[in-house]
Amino acid sequence: MYALVDCNNFYASCERVFQPQLIGKPIVILSNNDGCVISRSYEAKDLGIPMGAPEFKIRQELKQKSIHVFSSNYALYGDLSNRVMKILEGFTPNVEVYSIDEAFLKFDGMNIHDYHDYGLQMKRRVQKWLSIPICVGFAETKALSKVANKIAKKYQERTQGVYIIDSEEKRIKALKWTKIEDVWGIGFRLTKKMKDKNIHTAYDFTLPHNENFIKTTMGVVGLRLKYELEGQSVLEMEEPKDKKNIAVTRSFDGNITTLSEMTERVSTFATVCAEKLRKQKSCCYGVIVYLRKDKYKVETQRYNFYKMETLPFASNSSITISGLAVKMLKGMFEEGEIYKKAGVIVTQIIPENQKQFHLFEEENPKHLKLMQVMDDYYKKTGERKIRLGNQDLQRTWKMKQNHLSRKYTTDFKQIFEVQCQ
Repeated sequence: MYALVDCNNFYASCERVFQPQLIGKPIVILSNNDGCVISRSYEAKDLGIPMGAPEFKIRQELKQKSIHVFSSNYALYGDLSNRVMKILEGFTPNVEVYSIDEAFLKFDGMNIHDYHDYGLQMKRRVQKWLSIPICVGFAETKALSKVANKIAKKYQERTQGVYIIDSEEKRIKALKWTKIEDVWGIGFRLTKKMKDKNIHTAYDFTLPHNENFIKTTMGVVGLRLKYELEGQSVLEMEEPKDKKNIAVTRSFDGNITTLSEMTERVSTFATVCAEKLRKQKSCCYGVIVYLRKDKYKVETQRYNFYKMETLPFASNSSITISGLAVKMLKGMFEEGEIYKKAGVIVTQIIPENQKQFHLFEEENPKHLKLMQVMDDYYKKTGERKIRLGNQDLQRTWKMKQNHLSRKYTTDFKQIFEVQCQ
């Protein structure tokens, strides 16, 4: 048996953990640089706030409807997500973190007599320990557990936030209820193709006469999904994998027109890429620098620019990767042009213990100890105070975050304070 655990309106729920006065109030969370709505509480949905709406277009509507607006607080959301996953590991050791607010659980070898009660135990524990509401869907396959979770979330009063597909009758009823666009793995383009073939529900998707069309359109992935919806478990729990590419890209809060300012940004992005490499015990050979001009102020149609170079040896040193990124930047940057975004991507990643050493050209061994000091300090304090010489010590991402809440659990300076009398 599988379960799909999903946190309800996760970003909004995280904001309510330390601001309980917002419970029952409409909340929206904005994307990077306070651009678009990326999360809404149920109350905000009921007021008609659309997902993805640009903040500047609905600013007056948000004020008129007294909707609480927050900038994305990824430090807080990430920490609370880790805490939720740790709690779930107390119910089964087989936990696959699917996204920041979702996880698959597998219960093979466990003697559970009442899955509904077990799901309620999960809900109560997460609610009591973290004040974050969750819904749980149980089924024989991962795809069906996603369907069960949608039913649990849609009809919370009837299901208590826990639903189990444990019979053929329930499976068929659930599939007929599920629209094809709500099926796991069916996106906008596939939805259009499916509807053109009169496949409007998940049940239609499983009908035998549609199998050839699904195989032609989606290949093996589609057939696996069909088998999963029929109750045949073919998708196993996935182990965490190291990333094949690591990217750090950011839109700027203003325009950048000078090489010195862009150098500081690119160097910072490169050092964070190197830090992520070290965290997963990997090295890279390839480094890509990405620049984006203001597309409304360029004379030509091209406004995105990429350049890639290969290191002579695999590295995860901030000094080495940043040095190559800045070198490429100098060959790409055009003085006087207006740039809105930049980024660094590291690729051709290999495990750290598979790094090959070279006889005539090799990295300075002092980098290793220096990187360890930088990583230890960051892990201890959560601040990147030790930086390279071309980085600004007073500057972080400098994103537009006019509605940012405190980082209650990840920054001692912003820790929650309780006044006792």
